[in-house]
Amino acid sequence: MTNPLAPRDRPRVRTGLECLLADPAALAGRRYALLTHGAAITATGEPAHLALAVTATPPRLLLGPEHGLYGVEQDMVAAAGGKDPATGLAVASLYGDGETTLRPNGDLFAGLDLLVIDLQDVGSRYYTYAATGVWAGAVAAARGCEVWVLDRPNPIGGEVVEGNLPQPGFTSFVGAFDHPVRHGLTLGELTLLEARREGWDGALRVWTLEGWRRSMGWEETGLPWIPPSPNMPTPATALLYPGGCLVEATALSEGRGTTRPFHLLGAPHLDGKSLAERLRQRHLPGVLFVPTRFRPQFQKHGGAVCGGVEIVVTDRRAFAPYRTGVELLAAAHAEDPAAFAWRQAPYEFVHDRPAIDLLTRDPACREALEGGDGPRLERWMEHWREDQEIFRESRRPALLYPESTEEAQS
Repeated sequence: MTNPLAPRDRPRVRTGLECLLADPAALAGRRYALLTHGAAITATGEPAHLALAVTATPPRLLLGPEHGLYGVEQDMVAAAGGKDPATGLAVASLYGDGETTLRPNGDLFAGLDLLVIDLQDVGSRYYTYAATGVWAGAVAAARGCEVWVLDRPNPIGGEVVEGNLPQPGFTSFVGAFDHPVRHGLTLGELTLLEARREGWDGALRVWTLEGWRRSMGWEETGLPWIPPSPNMPTPATALLYPGGCLVEATALSEGRGTTRPFHLLGAPHLDGKSLAERLRQRHLPGVLFVPTRFRPQFQKHGGAVCGGVEIVVTDRRAFAPYRTGVELLAAAHAEDPAAFAWRQAPYEFVHDRPAIDLLTRDPACREALEGGDGPRLERWMEHWREDQEIFRESRRPALLYPESTEEAQS
């Protein structure tokens, strides 16, 4: 008799790393650098740099993104280079103590003929690994190297596009490309799109996924989840991130310093019950707002009890994370305009523009919130539809995995 509680035997997605490991001769004789981190593992849990060293040709150099090779550092904390304790290989950090560290020095690729990139992205414009990968690829290509991206699934799916296209003047590490916040691309597709825009796609090869469909949530891939950064503990967090990250631009806590970052929003002055009721009146799809209290152990309001809400997704296909994030800011502002405040400290090395403008890449959101102008905010969000369709068309030549019929016709 079949056990109804037993897990279903369904095909597992094969990552670009596994496809390369199945063809180790592809790396024979190659002198390459590997840009990777602790979330880039095989299905059996072997980190990319160790698996490649054993199964294929070892890399000559390791490059680490924000948070470092092993994801040790918190956000906006410089990651050191040095030597990898597991292999003894040199590690160069692409996230140091200044903006100039975000792109590798071309001399790093002297004597090399290949850059291999294996990073787990989370499908949001702000998440910095895409910028790190594309910028490193451009530098490597300019130095005569081939660039390979070992593709991984977009954990929040490849169908939905959500958000505005950027206004000029707001490019930064958290808004490097002219994409909506939720772009629906894998890292391989995103790199191909930008390489074509910049003219170095002739140097690029993407080792594509096998068995991945654009409609898939992470749980459907059959792959283990390793947090790609310290505050991305689960795939559910990744789905909240396109909206929850906006809270970083305020004096509100986004739940860092708790076990539920981006699931929680609050501050000592907020009344969670009142905030939850205000949000319920917006009738946002696929989400509940639960009044709560929490105490961050570090970062904003560390040690203080915050009133606020926990965000609970009830239908991931209906849920609109970016719009929900904007609505969260609007509701928190309306609760107590005098106590609501924007982040004052520099954000990702930028001193001259507000963090919220860097994240939305458009001052319209901030200006509408500051003025309490609900109709203007609503008009801004309505305009996303046009931007989303423009981006859908512009991204199509870079898609490596087919759209569904409905998606292709939208």
